[in-house]
Amino acid sequence: MAKIVAMEVRDVRFPTSRDLDGSDAMNPDPDYSAAYVELHTDAGPDGYGLAFTIGRGNDVQAAAIRALAPHVVGREAPEDAEALGALSRALVGDSQFRWLGPEKGVAHMAIGAIVNAAWDLAARRAGLPLWKFASRMTPEELVSLVDFRYLSDALTEQEALDILRAAESGKAERIAKLEADGYRAYSTSAGWLGYSDAKLVRLAEQAVADGFEMIKLKVGGNLEDDVRRMKLARETVGADIRIAVDANQRWDVATAVSWMTALAPFDPYWIEEPTSPDDVLGHAAIAKALAPIKVATGEHVQNRVVFKQLLQAGAIDVLQLDAARVGGVNENLAILLLAAKFGVPVCPHAGGVGLCELVRHLSMFDFVAVSGSDEDRSIEWVDHLHDHFTDPAVVRDGRYLAPAAPGFSARMHDATLRRFSFPDGPEWTENAQ
Repeated sequence: MAKIVAMEVRDVRFPTSRDLDGSDAMNPDPDYSAAYVELHTDAGPDGYGLAFTIGRGNDVQAAAIRALAPHVVGREAPEDAEALGALSRALVGDSQFRWLGPEKGVAHMAIGAIVNAAWDLAARRAGLPLWKFASRMTPEELVSLVDFRYLSDALTEQEALDILRAAESGKAERIAKLEADGYRAYSTSAGWLGYSDAKLVRLAEQAVADGFEMIKLKVGGNLEDDVRRMKLARETVGADIRIAVDANQRWDVATAVSWMTALAPFDPYWIEEPTSPDDVLGHAAIAKALAPIKVATGEHVQNRVVFKQLLQAGAIDVLQLDAARVGGVNENLAILLLAAKFGVPVCPHAGGVGLCELVRHLSMFDFVAVSGSDEDRSIEWVDHLHDHFTDPAVVRDGRYLAPAAPGFSARMHDATLRRFSFPDGPEWTENAQ
């Protein structure tokens, strides 16, 4: 039996702030970064995972991951639900480390990076892409992965089993559909707040030509600018293309309502992160005031418990899970089950470093084995940094192609790791200010 003999963690950063890629009202100068994890085994293959950050603090995230090495090194390489569940429980259950959360923030993201790397390792050992590897698990195995503590008032184990058993019918057909047609994407590449009007128009035109049925604009810096940009975007793409907007937590509740009322004439499809990701009742108030404009959030929601409350309160119309924010695949499975229970579509947060690569697996798994539906569902697409991965996400005609390579698609090229390691990689030493 193979064992995990070492865990290596790297601080990898990309200078995206130089061209304002990723810029928004709350994050004007992000350097997309990854606290990158490698689980080395004595018999191969290895496993790969990451926590996504935007620059400063990535060293803190990497240190948190390293602190969990005693729970990982020396374990047998995971191959099944039992081992993956046991690892997740050991990491989340470390009472002293848990104090730093509990189950939130840097500490919980560290757990997520390791859990995701373990799933990558298990899927590689099975010779399957993660979405297929997870889809082959039985409903009973999948339920065994979920921590139902704090969830049972909204989702019981029996309800989860019922959801998964209902999805058993038609699995093979849905897998064939994904492999033939892929999964719907929407584009954020046109909408960064730091882009000029001319660049916005050019990229919006390109998105429509490339087959996207929805684009997304960043808002929240200046209302007059947002009205102008939204008007330009609507004139550019026409009435049949959805335009979502994203405030990145910029507003109080009243400001969110008034700002979106000003943008309403241009038919925004959803408002994303209109206020603090922790403010469940604030999101509920915004959703009530702005309907039929949808409210979406999730990329900064810290755990399954807050998602539960958002759903119970009717506070969101679209759930945006993140592959690297919560405790890895196990907790995202719980979140997918909650969304299925409440009938809310999942449209994951992506972009960043590696998030497009990871979340396509989660959405495809959801379609095959959990919700059984792709109605009103799409995955965010941001077209940069994919060439740094050995199994990059590919979007064609506005749809994510189904990944076929074994694993969770988190592995970066060795040359990328050398060049962009912080602070000693050539990208940083040769371009020091």
